[in-house]
Amino acid sequence: MSRYENTNIRRINKTRIIGEKRRTFMKYDTTLYTKVPESNNDLFVIATEGDRLDNLAFQFYGDPNLWWFIAQTNNISTMNVPAGTSLRISFNTQFTSGG
Repeated sequence: MSRYENTNIRRINKTRIIGEKRRTFMKYDTTLYTKVPESNNDLFVIATEGDRLDNLAFQFYGDPNLWWFIAQTNNISTMNVPAGTSLRISFNTQFTSGG
C-alpha cells in the first residue's frame, strides 16, 4: 500500500552543474484521497503521552509507513499526537490509494 501508488510521477532532466553531472529530478503530481467513511470496524483510541503516528501505524497496521493514513483519516497534520486526543483507526485500507 504505497502512498504514491496512483500518483503520476515524471522524471525531469534539469541541467544543473554539480560535479559536472546532469541531475534527474522526480516530479510528483498531487494525489487526492477520498474521505474515509466511518465503519463498524473502526477502532477509537485515546492518545497517551509520547504517542506518534508512525508508532500507532506500526501497532495497528504492522507498517509505520502508513502514519499518513491515520493523519488523513483524522484530519491532522503532525506526527506527534497530544495526549488525550481521540483518534479513529480505520481498517478500510482500500482508501490508502488515491484516485
